[in-house]
Amino acid sequence: MTAYKLLALDMDGTLLDSRKQVLPKTAAALERLAAAGVAVAFSTGRGPAELSDYVPNLPFIKYGSCISGGLVYDFSNQRTVFAHPFETKLALEVMAVTRQEAPMVHVLTTTQSVAAAEALPHMADFHMGIYQGMFDRICTPVDDMPAFARANEGAVCKINLYHRSAESRERTRAHLEEAGLAVQLAYAEETSLEVSPAGVSKAEGLSRLCDYLGITLAEAVAVGDAPNDTQALQVAGLPVAMGNATSDIKVLAKMVVADNDHDGIAEVVAEVFGVTA
Repeated sequence: MTAYKLLALDMDGTLLDSRKQVLPKTAAALERLAAAGVAVAFSTGRGPAELSDYVPNLPFIKYGSCISGGLVYDFSNQRTVFAHPFETKLALEVMAVTRQEAPMVHVLTTTQSVAAAEALPHMADFHMGIYQGMFDRICTPVDDMPAFARANEGAVCKINLYHRSAESRERTRAHLEEAGLAVQLAYAEETSLEVSPAGVSKAEGLSRLCDYLGITLAEAVAVGDAPNDTQALQVAGLPVAMGNATSDIKVLAKMVVADNDHDGIAEVVAEVFGVTA
């Protein structure tokens, strides 16, 4: 039987409940797991700026595969382990190609969360209203996103494109595929399209984190709920799906637990690692 040494957790729809909070039972279970010597990590599309509301209250989560694998960060030592940003030319090409559908543009760097100033107060229009409060607190509003990319050479790690409808997202995806740009695309939320440099994925982030910890991917447990978790679950020793996961994620998983509103993560801690109260 494999002795798993890492628990890598997606955030939205997995670690966080429907209110974007960590349930007390889940937090207590993770604290016990870390005390037992198992590394606990975020495996998320969020950047460090978007984790700032959570990290201080979850000190037992010491690591993060952030920005969909484009950044691996050691929170305990405040150290960047690995980063894979866009070349500025490619970031500008993505922004140009995707303008037709007029999505809300949200850019993540290793330190910042940057959003289009005009759209920022209207996130509900892009099916992202639940994040409005957080974005108001942590986002830097920018009037000209291409100008920001040019002024911050090599800083852009991911471009999130929030759409007014799922159909609009499909059209944006088609535009990007037709342009033949060297990018990685992933769906998140209801109408969000995540754009990363080719080769960036949660799988790469998980692999880099395992290397940093001196363990193998076979010793990692990855938990997720959405299509952007696919690659991490494909490479982890034990892929786990939340009860609220999409059907394709459940097919990938070797274990399905309770949903994110009913402490599915606490179930993983107890059933997989044998750590109970």
